[in-house]
Amino acid sequence: MPKNKLGGNKAKRAKGGTQDAKRELIFKEDGQEYGQVTRMLGNGRCEVSCFDSTKRLCHIRGKMRKKVWVNQGDIVLVSLRDFQDEKGDIIVKYSSEEARNLKTYNELPEGVKINETDILDGELSDDGVEFGDNDGVAVDIDNI
Repeated sequence: MPKNKLGGNKAKRAKGGTQDAKRELIFKEDGQEYGQVTRMLGNGRCEVSCFDSTKRLCHIRGKMRKKVWVNQGDIVLVSLRDFQDEKGDIIVKYSSEEARNLKTYNELPEGVKINETDILDGELSDDGVEFGDNDGVAVDIDNI
């Protein structure tokens, strides 16, 4: 009998290549709103601050679960619920390139941070941390 070189039976069911092909940009319609994920809550839910200045508890669509990973800070399209204004469903997650395109089409507000590079603003970002000088006075660690 030949030696198994692939692994268990799960190796035969490996994922097909992920499609990174360019998809058409999806704009919002009536009953939908753009938003940014503020925090993940677990169980397919997250808190999204929509760009109509409303915080909503959103549920990740079943078609997207375990296929499209939604993280904190991502730009998403939220489908609003008619009967609950404070809740919604995430139906599209935009990549950083798609979010920049939405910003150029003036679909997103100007002050939106799209990804981590925009949040940091380089090495000279002001994080609110200030280091004071000891004015040349040496501190003896043993006396602390």
